[in-house]
Amino acid sequence: MWPYYPELLETPVPRYTSYPTAADFDLLPACHYRSALERTEGEVSLYLHIPFCEQICFYCGCNTGKANRRQRLESYLHALYRELETVAALLPRGTRVGRIAFGGGSPNAIAPAEFLRLVDALAHHFELDDPIFSIELDPRTMSREWAQALRTAGVERASLGVQTFAAHCQQAIGRLQPEDQIVQTVDWLREAGVSSINFDLMYGLPGQTLADLEDSMHRTRVLDADRVALFGYAHVPHVVPRQRMIDASALPGRDARFEMAAAGFGYFLTHGYLPVGFDHFAKAGADPLAAAVTSGRLKRNFQGFTDDPSDVLIGLGASAISGFPGLIAQNEKNSGRYRMKAGEGQLTVTRGIHRSADDRYRGSIIAKLLCDGRSRVGARMLTEVAPRLSPFIERGLASIDREWLRIEPDGLPYARTIASLFDAYRSVSPRQFSSAV
Repeated sequence: MWPYYPELLETPVPRYTSYPTAADFDLLPACHYRSALERTEGEVSLYLHIPFCEQICFYCGCNTGKANRRQRLESYLHALYRELETVAALLPRGTRVGRIAFGGGSPNAIAPAEFLRLVDALAHHFELDDPIFSIELDPRTMSREWAQALRTAGVERASLGVQTFAAHCQQAIGRLQPEDQIVQTVDWLREAGVSSINFDLMYGLPGQTLADLEDSMHRTRVLDADRVALFGYAHVPHVVPRQRMIDASALPGRDARFEMAAAGFGYFLTHGYLPVGFDHFAKAGADPLAAAVTSGRLKRNFQGFTDDPSDVLIGLGASAISGFPGLIAQNEKNSGRYRMKAGEGQLTVTRGIHRSADDRYRGSIIAKLLCDGRSRVGARMLTEVAPRLSPFIERGLASIDREWLRIEPDGLPYARTIASLFDAYRSVSPRQFSSAV
């Protein structure tokens, strides 16, 4: 389906859920974050980070730890309640919350009653404007009680960490979850009124074959997932030490990874899903994300592709990131230090970056290329990237019509690489990222 030019995919690139990326953050005084909150107006979105899982998977790069110490978990939730109160008090009156997302970790590592208390605290401290609730869930720790809590809260969207249905791949990545658990979770969610269910799937896993991936995609379709995110596993043990548990010699090579990505795109494209970028998919004509694609309203934020119209996302919890038009700010990553600061009523931001006019311009180009497959690019910027862009133009992966740069259908798997050509920070950042495919 796609032409394969491995030399164009050799350089690891960011996923660009923000620009500048988290790799480019520096120390940021909390007072800068305070000022951004105090200047906020209109509708905002909230993200709450729950950095706990019942079981830690070998591949996971998230900021999370085991939920086996009750006192630590309760202490964290107490600090999170205090942060909600502190942040809400700084927002101007009339600031409305239109979306609330819970992520982790695994939010269902806490008790259903604790989740509902968080929802009540949000309603108490913030002005909620009939918000859309979404949540990430681990099928291994899902329960009927949790489903009932989701119904009570009015959660509409849920994302399940499925990754793969192949038992030998699950064993290799430390995530054993029988198909029955996933089926039961889907049934509970549908009964609870969750209208959009996303499956996270992965390719490039240790011992994974193309047949394994095809089987997982088929089971995903049979279970009627509304959205699918098909991620390539990023093996970076120098960044994520727990990945040392994975046998690197069993990982598929780059040729096999490309074949898997292409097969995934082809499968979902021909089974009723609309592509969102090259590795996300939504049910055509049914899911709001698909509607955002067709109407040109697709955006990119720290949760990935989204139909969220707000320009402000406020992150709450350890390591959570907040995004404003002119500022990106990240909370303290260390759970202990976060609990201490938040528990004392302090803002917990420690890192971030001010977005200059040039950052916003480049960020807009990158987002448009990833979301819409094309972007208007000024003559000066085109001249800057022309030498690096030419290999993609020459191979028919991209084209330029006056000031419009377009990623051609054959160029979809190269989208992140093409977008990275506009990243002014990549020439100075030593950090390694994931493979582009």
